[in-house]
Amino acid sequence: MDMMETFRQTYLEESFEGLDVMENGLLNLPPGVPDNEKINEIFRAAHSIKGGSGTFGFSEIAGFTHVLETLLDEMRDGRREVTQESIDAMLAAVDVLRSMLERLQAHEGIDAVRAQEVQDWMEQILGNQLRPEAATSMGEAIERVSTEPKGAWRIQLLPEPILLQTGNEPLRIFRELETLGTLEVEAHLDKLPDLAQFDPEKLYLWWQLQVQGEEVEEATLREVFEWIDGDGAQIDIQPPQPFLGSENPPIVASSIPQPLLQTDDRIPTQTEKQTEAQPAKAPAAKTLTEKLPKAEGSIRVDLSKIDQLVNLVGELVITQSMLSQFGDQAEQDSSAGGEWLDKLKEGLTHLERHTRELQESVMNIRMLPVSFAFNRMPRIVHDLSQKLGKQIELVMEGEGTELDKTMLEQLTDPLVHIVRNSIDHGIESPQVRDAAGKSEVGTVKMAAFHQGGNILIQISDDGAGIDYQRIERKAIEKGVIEAEHHLNREEIIDLIFHPGFSTAEQVSDISGRGVGMDVVRRNIKGLGGSVDVKTEVGVGSVFTIRLPLTLAILDGQLCRVGQQTYVFPLISIIESIQVNQNLVKGIAGENELYKLRESYIPVIRLHKKLGIEGAVQDLEKGLLVVVEDAGQRAGIFVDDLLGQQQVVIKSLESNFMKIDGIAGATILGDGTVSLILDVSEILAMHHKGSGTHLNAA
Repeated sequence: MDMMETFRQTYLEESFEGLDVMENGLLNLPPGVPDNEKINEIFRAAHSIKGGSGTFGFSEIAGFTHVLETLLDEMRDGRREVTQESIDAMLAAVDVLRSMLERLQAHEGIDAVRAQEVQDWMEQILGNQLRPEAATSMGEAIERVSTEPKGAWRIQLLPEPILLQTGNEPLRIFRELETLGTLEVEAHLDKLPDLAQFDPEKLYLWWQLQVQGEEVEEATLREVFEWIDGDGAQIDIQPPQPFLGSENPPIVASSIPQPLLQTDDRIPTQTEKQTEAQPAKAPAAKTLTEKLPKAEGSIRVDLSKIDQLVNLVGELVITQSMLSQFGDQAEQDSSAGGEWLDKLKEGLTHLERHTRELQESVMNIRMLPVSFAFNRMPRIVHDLSQKLGKQIELVMEGEGTELDKTMLEQLTDPLVHIVRNSIDHGIESPQVRDAAGKSEVGTVKMAAFHQGGNILIQISDDGAGIDYQRIERKAIEKGVIEAEHHLNREEIIDLIFHPGFSTAEQVSDISGRGVGMDVVRRNIKGLGGSVDVKTEVGVGSVFTIRLPLTLAILDGQLCRVGQQTYVFPLISIIESIQVNQNLVKGIAGENELYKLRESYIPVIRLHKKLGIEGAVQDLEKGLLVVVEDAGQRAGIFVDDLLGQQQVVIKSLESNFMKIDGIAGATILGDGTVSLILDVSEILAMHHKGSGTHLNAA
């Protein structure tokens, strides 16, 4: 069962990749005469999904994909031109298949109603005659077909008692038959012995089957049974004839695999079906989600990365062997101390280099191209541009830039929010753009690139830009800021990230509720990054997301406060300066401000926040570390800066407790533990005036 589950997960992962190929191909498929290369690419992906579905009993996917394949096949053969309606229908089919696969992955039932709607839409395009009434679910459709007097193949399956011992499973055969058409199964128990004579390794059941389908042939049926026919079972196949009613109707095998419908492997009664058809209440859905096992996820790794890792482990083994040999020699001969020392230094040099390379290789395995996050955007741009009546071109650059897989998964939602806002608020309508002397086609550009030790992702548009005066008016109107504020232009624009703030005049299903951009900043901050915006009215806007390469390793700046060593995330530091006492101003008692060029920044004495004794008190004898978070700057006063190095982040909360202002801990080269500062939290607590000391929670 574990092996089958592994194969099942592999099929699902490959199917998701196939859906991405299909969606990308459909978005780039021009209406008119079919582009055979693109059509074949889409068809191959759909065919692969359909082909693997029958193996695992996902017959509802096979049946749904068959209609999609038919539509693509007619385009591939030149019998049908590509229309915008057919593209929209196939995109909707991709959405349905993705939903099916996600629900199957979570061991949940599929949304049969939506699937039937899209399937009917594709059949209408094909010109096929629809059923008198559109089925409200696949289950109802199967029930109706089973009661209509249509021709069916009749099969008698008499298995040998040792069939199960040969590795064959009748249930898999039934699932394969379901892919051919409607299946009815009647199990017979007359050969079942008494409990005393019952052998759990033998099979005592036999079955009568009826299969109905327009394209079912005897050769196809024989192929299903070829592994057991004559060797493990006796198979009798009769030509089509109408379904025969009886007082005890046979069990109807639903096209949806039973484990996906009922946790107790029962076939639902009509009352249960009606109950399932009712909308689920939110609390029940939450309970179901909590019961599901957490998806661990997987990652595909290039073979060259694995080879490099294996080679480095081999080098480490050699180095370890060399150091062990040196230790043995040192015990035998104590006279050649200088020679031992040279060998020891050489071995440690090799060990340091190989360890660093091994660390980089292991981290490299987790790296994936940002195209995994970018690839969702063409569909979003396509759908929103049609809905809003705008013409938009999406340009993507640097899709091969690699980022940690965990960060990529959490990055998708912020990118979606920003792109949607760029389309809705940024890009003007074709009429407005034409009147402003712009091209009617607006451009949204997504670019990813390295800068220093970070990844930068920029989303820019050539739209109307952000009117900071309008933001100011809205902020005063909503009470976000006071009328007599002292914010500059950049700080006013930064208010778009304030929770609940929106400049939209009307709330729509796209935007206007003010719950998007604050989520963006919060999520990016949770990844150890930052986001800022540059804009010019009438020209456009640029959102820049700055992220570390990975969440596991941090580029840090070590500092000393008293006798303690702390780590600043290097991404938060703007500069470090020696303090000029003449530029320090005291306000409101203990609060201090430092004039940094043309603006004042608050001074935060870290030894007071952390309650450290023996620290430097005189500002001119220490250093001021200028940090920035969410557009706000401050100077954190420390005794001295020690150096920069990469540190491995260890969770303090899971190993000890949550401490305000501390993001985690790390172990330095001398074996001591150093705390990593949470700059964002320290600044927030200082602005709120939360007291002198940070409190453990």
